[in-house]
Amino acid sequence: MATPPRNTQPVNILIIGQNGRLAYEALLFAASRASRSANDGFRLYVAEPAPGPLWPNDPTIRDPDLRAALEGFGAEIIRFDSQHFGHAYPYGNKIEALFALPKGEPFIFFDTDTLVLDDLASVPFNFDRPTASMNREGTWPKLELYGPGYTEIWGSLYERFGLDFDSSLDRSQPDEYWKRYLYFNAGFFFYRCPHEFGTLFRDYALEIRDNPPRALICQSFDPWLDQIALPLVIHALGGGRDTLPAGLLDGTVTCHYRTLPLLYAREADDVVTLLEDISAPNEVKKLLKQYDPFKRMIYQNRGQKVRNLFDQNNLPRREQAIRNTIKREGFWMR
Repeated sequence: MATPPRNTQPVNILIIGQNGRLAYEALLFAASRASRSANDGFRLYVAEPAPGPLWPNDPTIRDPDLRAALEGFGAEIIRFDSQHFGHAYPYGNKIEALFALPKGEPFIFFDTDTLVLDDLASVPFNFDRPTASMNREGTWPKLELYGPGYTEIWGSLYERFGLDFDSSLDRSQPDEYWKRYLYFNAGFFFYRCPHEFGTLFRDYALEIRDNPPRALICQSFDPWLDQIALPLVIHALGGGRDTLPAGLLDGTVTCHYRTLPLLYAREADDVVTLLEDISAPNEVKKLLKQYDPFKRMIYQNRGQKVRNLFDQNNLPRREQAIRNTIKREGFWMR
């Protein structure tokens, strides 16, 4: 297969950094990109929420050594204001941080619990046609007995925002099966302008949260609000399921591991090797060991103990079954 052309326009990578777990995950992301995608030509931004009334404590990355390490791996740390979400819904960071990026420049957002495995510039992004991660399960909506079904719930959202519902459906899937309806994991998404994307993302999420259609009356929005709004945004902007070749992001080029116990349980040997290689230098080790779950999983061998619980070629079909096994053995931590 021919190598796709490299992107020639400026592209910005966005991840969220924050005091605590996200700061250490950001360090792993930046170190993995420096190791596997150093010459991609993209700019890496680590966005941290500024202190303000929606945060009871200072959410910024306060360790100067950690900030210096991120910058040493090529990251630029920027701040954004939390106007609508903050501590009450931290997943809203990925919405509000978009406005801190340069307007009119293409961007790729990644959840911070992601590793870069290969050259990001080899991915043939079409920034005019956004998409997001198809590595998802049917986590929302949760149907109630005698309540509305998938068609009524999702259809009410498309109607609320004046979107064409029928064209969003995957008609290869049966009616009232969750995969028929446009649904993503929000672990990555991209578009040609972060402000344009962010405006729709913010407006849709706030409308769903504050004035949901009647069909959603029994549904929980926490933590799913971003993943409810995201497919509506992508559809409104002319994107969809198949605007990116399968198997690259959340595949051979990036790994959205979610937690280190899950990484050790189910990811390929190459991912584990990368994690342990980028964690080995003393300047990285001394920082990561400050965060107890990373210290125990990576440096005190609990990760390998988790890995030995599973046959990576014959894993349980559902993620929850993997989580339950790890928890039962006393190795779950994040």
